[in-house]
Amino acid sequence: MADGPHGLRVQDDDNPDHLGLGRSLPATCFPPAVTLASSWDPELVRSIGEALGREARSQGVDIVLGPGVNIKRSPLCGRNFEYYSEDPLLAGRLAGAMVAGLQSQGVGACVKHFAANNQETDRLRVSADVDARTLREIYLRVFELVVRDARPWTVMSAYNRVNGVSASENAWLLTAVLRDEWGFDGVMISDWGAVHDPVAAVEAGLDLRMPGRPDDARVADALVEGRLNEHVVDAVVSRLRLLSERTAPRETGEVEVDEEAHHELTRRAAAESAVLLHNDAGLLPVEPERERSIALVGELARTPRYQGAGSSAVNPRRIVSALDALTFRLDGTTPVAFAPGYEIDTHADHDADALVAEAVALAADSTLVLLFLGLPPSAEAEGRDRTSIDLPANQVSLLRAVSDVNPRVIVALSNGSVVTTAAWRNAAGALVEFWLTGQASGESVADVLLGDVNPSGKLAETVPVRLEDTPSYLDFPGEHGHVRYSEGIHVGYRWYDARGIDVDYPFGHGLSYTSFDYSDLAVSMHDVEDPVALTVTLTLANTGKRNGAEVVQLYIGDHTAVLRVPPRELRGFVKVSLAAGTFRRVTLDVLRCDLEHVHPDAGWMFPGGELDVLVGSSSRDLRLRTSVELPGPGYKAPLTNWSSLREWLAHPVAGPAVQRLLDERGGVRGRHADLLNDPVGRDSVLGNPMASLTQFPGFPLTDADTEAILAASDLPGPA
Repeated sequence: MADGPHGLRVQDDDNPDHLGLGRSLPATCFPPAVTLASSWDPELVRSIGEALGREARSQGVDIVLGPGVNIKRSPLCGRNFEYYSEDPLLAGRLAGAMVAGLQSQGVGACVKHFAANNQETDRLRVSADVDARTLREIYLRVFELVVRDARPWTVMSAYNRVNGVSASENAWLLTAVLRDEWGFDGVMISDWGAVHDPVAAVEAGLDLRMPGRPDDARVADALVEGRLNEHVVDAVVSRLRLLSERTAPRETGEVEVDEEAHHELTRRAAAESAVLLHNDAGLLPVEPERERSIALVGELARTPRYQGAGSSAVNPRRIVSALDALTFRLDGTTPVAFAPGYEIDTHADHDADALVAEAVALAADSTLVLLFLGLPPSAEAEGRDRTSIDLPANQVSLLRAVSDVNPRVIVALSNGSVVTTAAWRNAAGALVEFWLTGQASGESVADVLLGDVNPSGKLAETVPVRLEDTPSYLDFPGEHGHVRYSEGIHVGYRWYDARGIDVDYPFGHGLSYTSFDYSDLAVSMHDVEDPVALTVTLTLANTGKRNGAEVVQLYIGDHTAVLRVPPRELRGFVKVSLAAGTFRRVTLDVLRCDLEHVHPDAGWMFPGGELDVLVGSSSRDLRLRTSVELPGPGYKAPLTNWSSLREWLAHPVAGPAVQRLLDERGGVRGRHADLLNDPVGRDSVLGNPMASLTQFPGFPLTDADTEAILAASDLPGPA
């Protein structure tokens, strides 16, 4: 096994360590999940998986410990750079593509961290306290989609507890859900040091304890003493044998790795994942021949941030900075000068004022400023969470100082977690979110800024205006060993839309150097028995002067009213490339299972009914919409003694029986009769459960009567 999700971490045999934090052998550093997620392109992600699989096979690695698919519950999670999205459908499809790419090369993927590992604070012991519906619809759903669509060969259990039970020793998670419900037939691996009771872990469904203690005989002793069922151990052996067969080398010779091709793939992936946040002044793409001189400002131009910190950190084969790439590209076209402007490490003992003064002087003497801003490595890393969603104050001050002397400023961001731009973005004429780009960093940045690549990335997570606006603000990271998921299913854009909260940039947002027009929406509905619920078609046209790609996003608003749901949810997407002046008919299928929500009595269900179909360029830029009535099986809540009088009277069988008894016994008397005859008080009585009404004098029915009605009506008995 080897880390990691965005590049191989095979340890140098001369420097081994169990945690994998020692120096690793050189490998291609691909863009991490935060960047690839913004591509919204499963085929691109799969190609990264294939390349990573080839490198793994060339090094004799059978399992790559990734991808990480945990939902971005809070923008403060220190490991968000390793995860895909706040939305389970988007994260599940992209991570599934990564798994498929890896495993196509005979290398097992290890989907992690199962489950509800959404913070770094106290992660080894905190209990994620999540209600059943939220756990199913949001935090388990992404794993379910990956297992359903990509069939990963291994899954890694999380450190944390889930509702009080350790994830590595949780039989409900590892066996009842993962294996019995979803059909996972692979190997369950623990995170490093996550198992404290290995016998309980094996009984729960864990196969491989990492890193393991060869001197720990508890499992062997439990087997010999009869405390551990032999069939449980046999199942572990069978699954390990299957994994061995799946990862057996397919080639007899050495696997060749085209390092240059992988570098170019990294370059293309990062460029196609860049998100153009705004371009109000029309400064992008840069036209060098029109500029007298260009200032490159910001230490991150010279010292790029291209990956996150922690167990996933890759020892790259090479690094290309933006300073080197842009200087090379602009040589002979436009004079380029550089000023660092700030220290990445804000605690460094240098003269900050002198750095700013140098940058301001350069900006004033240039016709265009390319300003590189972002988060330092210390701001986001495995093992600790962030405390802010702001850029470092010294960088914001630099932006303001530079824009005061030259308003033609383009900001290029490098960060693995969202940063709010609300307080300062008006000081920038254009703003591009590059995230963490991988080893071809500078080349990818140059390709986008100079227009060789038309940016087509879309935000895979909402950028909030303030930390206080975020869904988990009051319950992150928890206290006293527990973190309450009090926001429920309203994670990310679901929260902001339900509460009508302004955001800095919405989920799915991303501009282009060209323009796209949406038209001719049509929806066809399928039979209840068809796995596809509806098919949406529309015409997408590139109405601009540049070739480009647009991510068509499909959202559904559910008005079936059986459950409270968000105003709209992502239910489909496709990335479409179009030459300038051309158009294409686009088709998106929505699976019936992807319309389902979790009902406390009925489980996963979609009853059928009225739906809004909304298509557009982001969750808040919806160009086309219509409403449809989708057929479904319907849903009627079971009638029990705890059903309300209104529900009893409305029931087609029990209602007439109740009314007959009321009539035969002279109707309701006493205080309840007064309320029933009062237009205001009537709702109070009708809303009372039958089990309560039968306890009052003057109400003519007893518990025996209602039980008899339920029995005669062939209905479920009283709860």
